[in-house]
Amino acid sequence: MRKKLEDGLADTSAVALLGPRQVGKTSLAVEVAAGRPSVYLDLEAPEDLAKLQDASAYLAAQSGKLVVLDEIQRKPELFPVLRGLIDKGRRSGRGNGQFLILGSASVDLLKQSSESLAGRIRYLELGGLTPLEIGAAGDAGSLWLRGGFPLSCLAGNDARSVEWREDFIRTYVERDIPQLGPRVPAATLRRFWTMLAHSHGGTVNASKLASGLDLSHTSVLRYLDLMVDLLLVRRLAPWHANAGKRLVRSPKIYLRDSGLLHRLLGVGDREDLLGNPVAGPSWEGHVIENLLAVAPANTEAFFYRTSGGDEVDLLLRIPKCGLWAIEIKRSSAPQLEKGFHRACDDLAAREKFVVYQGEETYPLPHGVTAIGLPELMRKLIALPLS
Repeated sequence: MRKKLEDGLADTSAVALLGPRQVGKTSLAVEVAAGRPSVYLDLEAPEDLAKLQDASAYLAAQSGKLVVLDEIQRKPELFPVLRGLIDKGRRSGRGNGQFLILGSASVDLLKQSSESLAGRIRYLELGGLTPLEIGAAGDAGSLWLRGGFPLSCLAGNDARSVEWREDFIRTYVERDIPQLGPRVPAATLRRFWTMLAHSHGGTVNASKLASGLDLSHTSVLRYLDLMVDLLLVRRLAPWHANAGKRLVRSPKIYLRDSGLLHRLLGVGDREDLLGNPVAGPSWEGHVIENLLAVAPANTEAFFYRTSGGDEVDLLLRIPKCGLWAIEIKRSSAPQLEKGFHRACDDLAAREKFVVYQGEETYPLPHGVTAIGLPELMRKLIALPLS
């Protein structure tokens, strides 16, 4: 990610590095900024906010430096100021690497309340640690159990990891979510998040959620949108291009971090996880997040399911590489159902994989390749960028 960030600063006037809190955005930004003249502003710190009372004048005075603005969603009124300064910098010959913007919200949420910087900014998303990154510092089983947040994944033991995740959840429901959206009791937000965890890997019934929380259907959908915008929940779209089949049309919901999922469901250690019914859906979401973290730019992700039971867990439509069909199995000896093969035929998938919990890569019937998660990630990374 550091190379992507540095390339972005070299190519564009501003880069937005997005990701949930505590995922490592600030550490990466400070590391990159240390190699050049720079100034760092935390928009949650009163002393830094005071410097921006006349934001245009202060930021203009930093010409020649990389300005890092952390937690930009707290002050969206800065975006029109940035646009003017970027355009002024371009006219004066200083076009690229002016601003590095850090945010705990998605592009869509930022754009709801800010002027678009289209053509002036590149958006990058920083997720949690991946199996390719933990190396000797951890193992794949701990990463799945504890999730990808560095302080959770690399905690000294499972109990400390659980404690960190509990504090993280509490901070979000008591402070972060209410500051950005609904003014509802923290206990209600916690119950909503927990109910989403119980729906992990399935389609969400908003009416059922609303009834369980004593909220309106509209409120539930609004809260779900916010959780997606905060990069805590992924809404995986259904494939819709096969007009000849009756397809499931509701999106599937995944909590994007497996560690948070497990904490909300009371899963404390590996033994708890392996004996829990959530293990299968949890592994599926873990694989999806890690594959999408390394997929080429502009890759589109879907799932495929027909009323007749034909199904593919993850479809990747990759620019210039066609459609990849990926089934996900929490097994060391994966077996594929006929519905997967029928779906692949209907979709004319160019590549077909089953991701399992082993390490060896080997062929299966019907042109399917059994492969471990790290190796499929490497295949995606190795794809040509253009």
